[in-house]
Amino acid sequence: MGWLNIYAAVYNEEHTTIIDFSQRYGKQFVWIIIAIITGVFILIIDSRFYYFFARIIYVLIIVMLMAVLVFGTEISGAKSWFEFKLFSLQPSEFAKFGAALALANYMNARRQDLTKWKTLILAAGIIMLPAILTLLQPDLGSTVVFLALFLPLFREGMSPYLFLSGFLALILFFLTLLVDNFHLSLGMVFVTILIAWAVTRKWKPVFTGAGILLIVGGIVFALNHYLFKYFDNDIIVMISVFISGIIFAWHFYIKKALPALTVYLFLIGSLVFMNSVDYVFDNVLKEHHQDRINILIGKKSDPHGAEYNVNQSIISIGSGGLTGKGYLQGTQTKYNFVPKQSSDFIFCTVGEEWGFVGSVVVIGLYLILLLRLIFLAERQRSVFSRVFGYSVAAILFMHIFINIGMAIGIVPVIGIPLPFFSYGGSSLWAFTIMIFVFLRLDASRNEYLI
Repeated sequence: MGWLNIYAAVYNEEHTTIIDFSQRYGKQFVWIIIAIITGVFILIIDSRFYYFFARIIYVLIIVMLMAVLVFGTEISGAKSWFEFKLFSLQPSEFAKFGAALALANYMNARRQDLTKWKTLILAAGIIMLPAILTLLQPDLGSTVVFLALFLPLFREGMSPYLFLSGFLALILFFLTLLVDNFHLSLGMVFVTILIAWAVTRKWKPVFTGAGILLIVGGIVFALNHYLFKYFDNDIIVMISVFISGIIFAWHFYIKKALPALTVYLFLIGSLVFMNSVDYVFDNVLKEHHQDRINILIGKKSDPHGAEYNVNQSIISIGSGGLTGKGYLQGTQTKYNFVPKQSSDFIFCTVGEEWGFVGSVVVIGLYLILLLRLIFLAERQRSVFSRVFGYSVAAILFMHIFINIGMAIGIVPVIGIPLPFFSYGGSSLWAFTIMIFVFLRLDASRNEYLI
């Protein structure tokens, strides 16, 4: 289906033969054949190979990610590719497979307990090392996908509060971009006071802490206004909260008020995060990423610039109606109104030519694939196979959600392929390797991995 839609996306009346190696669909056909051969080869290899060589594969992937920063070719502003005569290779696509293998290997060793911080930090390190190297390229899309590998850790016993914290951090990220930091900081203080009361059900310590914060805040504000004249109001709030915590530390210690201490640390972490968002947004993200996020949250409108891709994609999908215009009849794609319509925005071809019905079918097939992967992962007898299976499902889910979300305008455009649909050899091979390795592990699920 992906191959046929690539043919439709780049259809040229001068090149009507579907196997034409001068066109993208011709090259994709070659990569599909190589992917099939690779899959068969993977099934032949003993399943224990992937367990014993997981760490070596991970190290090789890390070396490749480092090498591409030095020897890679820059394409579309990112130094993410090795260029060869016949093809290009993107190491970050294979790094997801390497990280999934290494994470499965680590979790299988001595049945790691994710309630312990040491175990959790090491597992997070396995995930974040390739993610950081990918971010340096910079490839924001692939970096975000690595975060999906935290989902298998939740299945293996990681605290759900960490996921809740991540979700709240995402909300806080967008709120920081929408609301000035001073008013948002005051709002966080107020919300934290309510949370503290809900957790402790005691008004006296809550009012005492709020009173200390109010007094300290007044003093810090006066000193800054009349003497230092250096700090912004949002920084004054953060300093006041920090000093108040030191003063109120006796309560945390004597009363052994762990819930209150947790709430206080939540407030401190939130304020630090808020004040770091602006720095990351201005200094880490590329200008086009900033523009896309600003457009998504409504702070900016650029219909002929950064917003053009998404607008044309939405028009293309919407024009398909219920049943679509028919195969090779898409006018938006035929006349190249949608940029990158065979790669990042391949879903708009599905929407225009096959309509709502075709889009639902494609999304339904992806859902069946994900549910099947989860079912297979749950029946594994080894932790290694189960974690790897969940990792494959998580990576595919993140790709599917973000890519389709980009096409319909609910997710910022960060440029990642739609699995098995988008044009590209690296992504196709990487997805094929992940799924076939898991199929090989599932075929040997009754054998014990050492």
